[in-house]
Amino acid sequence: MTTDRDARTHLRADERTLRKQRRTVTLGSAFREFVRHPTPWMIAAFLAASAAAKVTVGDWVWTDALVPVVMILSFPLAEWLIHVFILHWRPKVLGRITVDSLLSRKHREHHADPRSIPLIFIPWQVLCGVLPLALILGLFAFGRVGLGLTFMVTLGVLGLIYEWTHFLIHTDYKPKSGLYKATWRHHRFHHYKNEHYWFTVTTSGTADRVLRTNPDPESVEKSPTAKNLHAL
Repeated sequence: MTTDRDARTHLRADERTLRKQRRTVTLGSAFREFVRHPTPWMIAAFLAASAAAKVTVGDWVWTDALVPVVMILSFPLAEWLIHVFILHWRPKVLGRITVDSLLSRKHREHHADPRSIPLIFIPWQVLCGVLPLALILGLFAFGRVGLGLTFMVTLGVLGLIYEWTHFLIHTDYKPKSGLYKATWRHHRFHHYKNEHYWFTVTTSGTADRVLRTNPDPESVEKSPTAKNLHAL
């Protein structure tokens, strides 16, 4: 029969093993886990096809340099807007219909269990709609196919950066650079301190600073709903 003392001994042993496993998380082991999931491959395929098409079509002009600059500078704001108004959408009941997207449902699950790896990624079902839409925009919304392809290539790069950064933050890989450590802390405050602040993922103190959602963490109370968005 297992005694209470034996149980505590086993528990301490398990905890030591877990701490050891966490210390052995490297960029390489994290990357091997990252590529086991479908959405990085979907975005990478979109990027590769867009880049190949851009090289084939050519049509290089000065605006091909302007588009990436504008997209990179505006990306933190896009993250903030998507996070606040789509991912943190509160379900609305209209008669017999509940308006609640897959993205917002999955994001609530992600907040409930931030360490669940499948919930870290953009749902593949969402990419099945977003990537064709990006293709249509790239081909018809820029007035020049070459410029639209530049948009698509940049979007693919930013998409991979977002997926990798978000994934890595939620692993046990420990920050080594000051820039990544700031980004890591920023997003973890959102999950473990208060979900009403710190909405950017790939940067810290950018759009959140401009939009006043980047307070001193010591001045913010721990939210009781950080793991249960909207207390649902």
